[in-house]
This record gives sequence, C-alpha cells and structure tokens, in this order.
Amino acid sequence: MLGGIVGQSLREIAAAIGTSHRMLLYHFQSREGLLVAVCNTLNESAADALHEWEEPRELWARFADREAWPFERLFFELYAHALFRRPGTEGFVEASVQRWIDALTRELVRAGVDEAAAPIQARFHLAVARGLLLDLLATEEEAEVNQAYEYYLQLVDHGVRRSPRERQQSPRRQRTDRIVATRSKKR
Repeated sequence: MLGGIVGQSLREIAAAIGTSHRMLLYHFQSREGLLVAVCNTLNESAADALHEWEEPRELWARFADREAWPFERLFFELYAHALFRRPGTEGFVEASVQRWIDALTRELVRAGVDEAAAPIQARFHLAVARGLLLDLLATEEEAEVNQAYEYYLQLVDHGVRRSPRERQQSPRRQRTDRIVATRSKKR
C-alpha cells in the first residue's frame, strides 16, 4: 500500500494486512471506523509525547514534513467526515480536539502559564497549527507556510518578552495578553 490507505477500499486494506474485509467490518463497522481508529491511535501517541518537544519548531517540522502529509490528509479527511457525522466517525472530533487541548494545557501550565488561561492558549496554539497545516496541504507552499508559522512564533514571543509595565498599557492589550499563547520560561 505504497500510496497510503485513504483511497483504498476496505477489501484492499484487508488484503494488504492479511485479513478479511468482514473481520475489519466486525471490529470497526466501516472503512471510516477503521481509519478513525488509526487516526485516534496516532493522535494519542503524538499528544502523549508532547512533553518531549521543548522547541515548537521541532514539533511543527514533524507535522509539516512531506512524509507526514498522507497522515495529515487522512486526519483532515476524517475530520470533515466527522463534521458531517458520517458513520464510524463518532467521537473523532472530540478526541482530536480535546485530547490535544488537554495535553497542550498540561505543558503550558508546566511552563508557568496560569491554569485558567492555559486551556484558552492551548486552543489558540492548536487552531493556528491546524490552520497552517491545512493551508500547507492545500497549497504545498512550504516556504510561505513556514514563514507564517515563524511569524506566529514571533507574535507569541513578543507577548512573553514585554515587561509588566508595558503589558499594562491598555485594557485591550491586557485582554490580548491573556489570550495570546506564551512560550516556556526556560528561554
């Protein structure tokens, strides 16, 4: 299955892994159910290993790598199927969003972010990363998308490095600071 499993029928997938399509239907109820199980396993593994990534650029590089594109495409395809509540995708969106928010929140709190602000910042990080990944897959403009990610990191970094006095400049600035994701204090 050199081209991945996205375009393969359940029979083709079954033949490639040495089982019957009926066995896969028994365990996963549908082709989408099988693909969701694969994605959920990969998602769990990546979210659980989040603590291993000190540098956000390394994590971004992992997901933006051309070799990861088939998985990323599968993820977004299943995400779209789940949004339309296709059979076999039950719980996919919740698992794909909440699991990451929880993992990112833990890492942000560990890095010193306020516990109340950490889930908001985690959602922001997740939304930016997924939006840029979707842009990357749609356009294949690696340099431009990587520049956009660097710009995002600069915005986040700017919010962290300002002095407390500068942060008190305006109520709007204070609200923005509470929302903008922070980087680790280890810098």
